[in-house]
Amino acid sequence: MPDAWARLGTPHVIRALVLDFDGLVLDTESCAYEAWRLVYAEHGCELSLDRWCETIGSDRREFDPFEELQAQVGPGLEVARMQRRRREHRDVLLSRLGAMAGVSSRLSEARDLGLSLAIASSSPLSWVAGHLARLELQHFFDALATADEVDRVKPAPDLYLRAATALGIRPSEAVAVEDSPNGVAAAKAAGLYCVAVPGPMTRHLSFERADLVLDSLAAVSLSELIERVALARG
Repeated sequence: MPDAWARLGTPHVIRALVLDFDGLVLDTESCAYEAWRLVYAEHGCELSLDRWCETIGSDRREFDPFEELQAQVGPGLEVARMQRRRREHRDVLLSRLGAMAGVSSRLSEARDLGLSLAIASSSPLSWVAGHLARLELQHFFDALATADEVDRVKPAPDLYLRAATALGIRPSEAVAVEDSPNGVAAAKAAGLYCVAVPGPMTRHLSFERADLVLDSLAAVSLSELIERVALARG
């Protein structure tokens, strides 16, 4: 390990940082919700924010906004037109977004400290890799654990276990950073120390299972965060 570990005084405690993607690296959740809310409104329906937030960080098997809209509108729903309208609005919103506050700085710092980096996301690889490339962040990551590679997404631990395996570390040697309760549950079930950084869509949710809650990734340096992990573990 590099000399940075000696400066921190915590050799071998943490070897990797594993980040969620949607809502943590990029605020895709707000864009997705706004796009669905628009098409709901165009059909005289309302999309509940609370209902939407229940599935953030997972795969929406518990609540499918398309199935819900179809149930409310009935056979008159023009599916192809509605989906085209939704995707167009979502993509316009996404094109205006950069990485969330502190993301680039923490990734650069992780590299300086010799940490491995991975993504653990309930979204498909094409979605995650495409946005990382647009943000010019793909070169930071050693592994991308996505929905394509596991049987169960968050809140199951599979994605974090997959990320740890890909990095060649034990789960206890990584810090997870999450923006949703489903993500926190997944990280803790896998055995990682978990930092919650609630985003615009999740700030009103409970993060009692997280080891630490921050307002943003810009709030503390990674060196300070690692020191906090070391202190928490005695």
